[in-house]
Amino acid sequence: MNDIDTITAAKSADAPKKPGSDIEIARAANKKPIQEIGAKLDIPTEHLLPFGHDKAKVSETFIKSLADQKDGHLVLVTAINPTPAGEGKTTTTVGLGDGLNAIGKKTAVCIREASLGPCFGMKGGAAGGGYAQVVPMEDMNLHFTGDFHAITSAHNLLAAMLDNHIYWGNEQQVDIRRIAYRRVMDMNDRALRQIVCNLGGVANGFPREAGFDITVASEVMAILCLATDLADLEKRLGDIIVAYRRDKTPVYCRDIKADGAMTVLLQQAMQPNLVQTLENNPAFVHGGPFANIAHGCNSVVATTTALKLADYVVTEAGFGADLGAEKFMDIKCRKAGLKPEAVVIVATVRAMKMNGGVAKADLGTENVDAVKAGCANLGRHIENVKKFGVPAVVAINHFVTDTDAEVQAVKDFVATQGTEAILCKHWANGSKGTEDLAKKVVELVESGQANYAPLYPDEMPLFEKIETIAKEIYRADEVVADSKVRNQLKEWEEQGYGNLPVCMAKTQYSFTTDPNKRGAPTGHSLPVREVRLSAGAGFIVVICGEIMTMPGLPKVPSAEMICINDDGLIDGLF
Repeated sequence: MNDIDTITAAKSADAPKKPGSDIEIARAANKKPIQEIGAKLDIPTEHLLPFGHDKAKVSETFIKSLADQKDGHLVLVTAINPTPAGEGKTTTTVGLGDGLNAIGKKTAVCIREASLGPCFGMKGGAAGGGYAQVVPMEDMNLHFTGDFHAITSAHNLLAAMLDNHIYWGNEQQVDIRRIAYRRVMDMNDRALRQIVCNLGGVANGFPREAGFDITVASEVMAILCLATDLADLEKRLGDIIVAYRRDKTPVYCRDIKADGAMTVLLQQAMQPNLVQTLENNPAFVHGGPFANIAHGCNSVVATTTALKLADYVVTEAGFGADLGAEKFMDIKCRKAGLKPEAVVIVATVRAMKMNGGVAKADLGTENVDAVKAGCANLGRHIENVKKFGVPAVVAINHFVTDTDAEVQAVKDFVATQGTEAILCKHWANGSKGTEDLAKKVVELVESGQANYAPLYPDEMPLFEKIETIAKEIYRADEVVADSKVRNQLKEWEEQGYGNLPVCMAKTQYSFTTDPNKRGAPTGHSLPVREVRLSAGAGFIVVICGEIMTMPGLPKVPSAEMICINDDGLIDGLF
């Protein structure tokens, strides 16, 4: 009996009609020792740094030894704009990875690590769901292998060394009115967005305004996820601009002499994490920049390592295709030389109905007209993905309340867009629910249709890059930015940063900056509130509308329901 049959048998024996909750399914997983998972990718045991029995880091030495091996095929999973109805992008990513393995393709999954902030806020975990999960689920959604703690520590070491440098004479002539580097923590805390620090008298330094971002918005996070090795990591860390002098020349991290110590803190975190799916297939889980306020992709080193070890690599980009997929194509692929060969766009009947104007409480009632009305959002994403020269297929993530007529309405609409929609039941059936999707993905890859190209060239002026994304992806009529923003962009161009891509920080819920405008709106403007130079990461962050780089907790945060039960197990995490 193989691993898939074992899971299927367990389902029929223990859960005859309905699977249990995500966390119950994860706890019942028949996990294999991580050395066996590594062996599926030909990773020798001595090159796995184990964290317990079910997770390990892959050594830098082994990764370097793979340089001359041929790359496998890269598949991106993205989605429509997220709705409270749920889309299941990570679940589909995992399900597709299992499905490809089930049809005989040596496949690895690459996803991001979960942030504690949204885990205890409102988003929940990030390990998939149902019978398409990556395990160990609790570890992945909490401290995991400590990568985020290392990033937080490295980031805040630089912040501390900057203030310390100013305190001890300010040799670099930092203008404390022009400090560009904030502190971070991996938690949602609106009280820390804007603060005054160094209070309490002469011994504590010079009082100034400051603030916190969430760790996943840290430039250090972006750097770790874009660096190719430790040497590249240290160089990029040194390039971080922390402040400006009175003459407006930049002060870099290397001027404060923090880059070496930061690299030491990140040495282990730089190595990608290997875990497994419920069907005992390999999954790399590494890095986790948010897609609405950062570039939203797992690490380059994890993706490139997986491509050397597997025939197919399935990865995801955060939130909808307007954010995650655009940044994957225009930032990650551009920087890392990656060439995706197929894109899967995840949609649900429920989300189509919500985009069509149905309230969340009424989503269980059949409404084919609302599905048809809501498909405009899906159509916009299909059009956008094709602009990058990569063929797309739509995965309809199945819910038990979906009717045949509603599913057919989505399929019929997608057919008018020149592609195909495939019903996927991986949440309930694991790989058996994604075999059709897996076969379609292989067909797209083997057809050789892909001709990836970024949306804009490196040499395009920065403001034109912003306008290109706004008009081509968001369908905005114009970009609204005051002279301060425009002059700042010109100044960076004069300093040699004009060839950098732009990273749009915008609400994930809409093509506009208004989270309540669902569907496929047109005739809107894109207001740019602020721009930030991430010289180490190698992009310009463009903050649009009311987006926050430090989220707040909702009125009833998930943390209120999370506890350890009488059996010593964690409840409420999902």
